[in-house]
Amino acid sequence: MDVLAVEVLRIPMAVDLAAIVIGALTGGLLAAREGFAVSGVLLLAVSGGLGGGLIRDVLLDVPVVALTNPVYLPTVGITAMVTFFFSGWLSRTTGLLVGLDALTLGFFTVIGAQKAQLAGLPVASVVFIGVATAVGGAVIRDVLLAQRADIVQPGPYNAVAALIGASLLAVLAGPLELPLLPVAAVVIALTAGLRLVSVLRGWSAPVAIDLPQRARTRWSRSRSARRRHPDGGAG
Repeated sequence: MDVLAVEVLRIPMAVDLAAIVIGALTGGLLAAREGFAVSGVLLLAVSGGLGGGLIRDVLLDVPVVALTNPVYLPTVGITAMVTFFFSGWLSRTTGLLVGLDALTLGFFTVIGAQKAQLAGLPVASVVFIGVATAVGGAVIRDVLLAQRADIVQPGPYNAVAALIGASLLAVLAGPLELPLLPVAAVVIALTAGLRLVSVLRGWSAPVAIDLPQRARTRWSRSRSARRRHPDGGAG
């Protein structure tokens, strides 16, 4: 049974590499826009393409795939060089990159959550690993850029989309025991869709609110309105 689960959950190498390439392109383009040297472009490409996977494997205490797989680092290196020499042309494909970035978020979420499930972790841990895999590279990238991490600021859904997707996968493919492959496909589509729609429609992740203060404000406004119209506005 366990062998069958591993086979069902196996992500095709082409898909994995495509997600890594898009992540590396995003990091490399940011470095190019900041005027970084070639070493900076390479470093941000590595963090964008492999950062989430590095965090995932360290947390799961398994061999780091980015180092054991002979293809990953060369792929990121080639992507970084393409970004370094063709950053102007790539910057004009922003619309395409936004769509691919959303799809990458979905794939990284599923890859991380599924590997956590294979490790036998509980639902909450599966969700955490899925989100960490999806946004970990972006966090490392922002730290290297010496700026506040994008995932903690109001803006289009990123960690929020990954959180919803990872939660759905953890429950449906965990306690509910639904077929893993269809669940993964749905989660990828949902996560990518939420990210893409939030960018196109200008949706922002919710920020912290003070419910007692909001209640006091509404109560004060209500009292002020009653004082101005003590008879309720009856004629």
